[in-house]
Amino acid sequence: MSITNNEVEVKEEGSESLEKSQEKEKEKEKNKNEKEIIIKSSGKDIIIQTGKLAKGASGSVTIRCGDTVLLAVAVASDAPRDGIDFFPLLCDFEERMCAVGKVPGSYNRREGKAADKSTLTARLMDRPLRPLFPENYRNDVQVVATTLSVDQVNQPDTLAMLGASFALTLSDIPFEGPIGAVRVGYIHNKFVANPTFEESEKSELDLIVSGTANSIMMVEAGADLVTEEVILNALAFAQTIIKEQVEAQLEFAKLYGKKKKEFTPPETNKELNTIVEKHAKEDVLKSMDNVKDKGTHKKFIKAAIEKVKKVIEALKDENPLKELLKAPNKAISTQVNILEEKLMRKKILEEGVRGDGRKCNEIRLITCDVGLLPRTHGTGLFTRGGTQALSTCTLGTTGDAQKLDTIDPATEKRYIHHYNFPGYSVGEVKPSRTPGRREIGHGALAERALLPVLPDQAAFPYTIRVISEVLESNGSSSMASTCGSTLSLMDAGVPIKAPIAGVAMGLIKEGDKFAILPDIQGLEDSLGDMDFKVTGSKKGISALQMDIKIQGITLEIMKIALEQARVGRLFILEKMLETIPKPRTEMSPWAPRILTMKVDMSDIGTIIGPGGKMIRRITEETGAKIDIEEDGTVLIASPDNEKAYKAKKMVQGLVEKVQPGAVYSGRVVRVAQIGAFVEILPNKEGMVHISQLQDKRTEKVEDVVKVGDIVAVRVREIDEKNRISLTMRGLTEDEKSKALGA
Repeated sequence: MSITNNEVEVKEEGSESLEKSQEKEKEKEKNKNEKEIIIKSSGKDIIIQTGKLAKGASGSVTIRCGDTVLLAVAVASDAPRDGIDFFPLLCDFEERMCAVGKVPGSYNRREGKAADKSTLTARLMDRPLRPLFPENYRNDVQVVATTLSVDQVNQPDTLAMLGASFALTLSDIPFEGPIGAVRVGYIHNKFVANPTFEESEKSELDLIVSGTANSIMMVEAGADLVTEEVILNALAFAQTIIKEQVEAQLEFAKLYGKKKKEFTPPETNKELNTIVEKHAKEDVLKSMDNVKDKGTHKKFIKAAIEKVKKVIEALKDENPLKELLKAPNKAISTQVNILEEKLMRKKILEEGVRGDGRKCNEIRLITCDVGLLPRTHGTGLFTRGGTQALSTCTLGTTGDAQKLDTIDPATEKRYIHHYNFPGYSVGEVKPSRTPGRREIGHGALAERALLPVLPDQAAFPYTIRVISEVLESNGSSSMASTCGSTLSLMDAGVPIKAPIAGVAMGLIKEGDKFAILPDIQGLEDSLGDMDFKVTGSKKGISALQMDIKIQGITLEIMKIALEQARVGRLFILEKMLETIPKPRTEMSPWAPRILTMKVDMSDIGTIIGPGGKMIRRITEETGAKIDIEEDGTVLIASPDNEKAYKAKKMVQGLVEKVQPGAVYSGRVVRVAQIGAFVEILPNKEGMVHISQLQDKRTEKVEDVVKVGDIVAVRVREIDEKNRISLTMRGLTEDEKSKALGA
């Protein structure tokens, strides 16, 4: 690690010209505020610069690794936003296609709606930063990372996370970081820090870790069914790198950072707290005994709030402290929520009992169903307690793969998972709009969970789309959608390598005391300290996602959580396999059947034909869908096997080479005085001379054949001009029968 100030020194020399001296002065003025730090990690230099770009922001840096360069800025409002009970942090990751020398593929040729990858990267930035702002801080804060140059070698997402922390740490915003961020690969049993795109393709693990110098804040991972031990060792490996990154930021900020603005948290209304504690406790305790039923739970919370309101109204006219007792409805509900959190946490830590009566290691009742819908290719309904997800699998051709127009090297994907979270799933009225960050994030997690067990494209040449509709939600809906996806894939006859299940782990921590909670429900998620989702098979882990609300957890807690997640995952898998023990051997009658064949690349144009004439003809005659890959792989899809094979035969005919001496059946396409012209293969004609029409003399061609007749012919020869000479003489009855299919 090294820190440099790029200020240009100007030496006074009598022989130096005035013009040259002025140029140096300008250069000195230009660069005097530019500062730089270099972090060396696993043979790579990460270069962070400040003082040159976006100087009007509260904090700004450029961060570079190889030829991947990002600008990260942080800004904050001067005053808090009124009337809110949450921290208004907005993190954005802005892809610019010019960074990879591309023109956007949209109609307007400019960047529009953020790609899913951009949204997921913005979430990666947000999740570790959010817990590190002061409690009750309500000023708007925005952090933006913009791609300036992307070499498609060094991955930009972890750079965006690290750049965001640098910008906040150097700014005057009261940020209680910094954080570090590192991607860890696992290649040939060795951990690799910040692997390239190419290295990640070979890796058994794609793990992103963020944290402070001594604790873990956020984990996101996809894995090829690795063990818990590998994950823990990878986290320990990441922690050493994160510590170096944090120390570098602190040193850089000490030299060049702005003084932090002071934040004074709002005074607590002690009178209100006392009233809530005294008059709302009974109803809050009753609500906690009814967390299984969200409606009843809400009813008791509402009763507690109303009771507090009545007490305050009565005191306003009598109490000398009436001014202090003035409290808006928001403040009352917030204080009731704080009481609920306090009581729930105490019950779990001191009594070992959760709100719904479960012990700390218990999982809710599970039911599974498959094959519910008649026309879909596969369905899975997964219900766990008050959470229910309906997953539907659709099989398509390779042409249905999602095309990607992003800064990443990947151009398409063949497995797509979409997660929908309608308002009615939590008993609310909410308009249906485009998916938000939460839906995209949960969908990506369930998608990542199944990727390691999907069959190879060569063995199963389908595009696969799964939609998970959350019909009811009381915690762990993303894990329910993962389980539902497995059920729907197996019901659709997708030969997955192993079934995948998922479980969400929670944490309640007070001082040194803590409790790990498998299969958290909504209340434990919102009032707890951690949401740690783990998916995998009996063999190992396929995906991880961890978010916390406190300032980091230790590897020891992670170890316990992973072990409990393993036990819970195996329990859930057992329940799923009782419903459908293995993928169906037969696909739905409504799913397309895909036939594959390989042709020479030089024959691709022949199959397509001029202006698409030939491929269009085959599609119109058979109804089959045909996709042709660049390597000459032809995929023919149709729900009707007979039509698929007919289309395959037509394609084979187009590319088949005419063999001298071979016998073919052909259609007479025209006749002339000298003979008949016969189409023996699509777009390939030969002539039967009048002397070759039969074994005896022929006076007139029409005496033997007419246009439209199907005849058996033998190839006599193919001349140097590729003209085909045919004969109908000398064919045995057996040869005729085989050729004509008689």
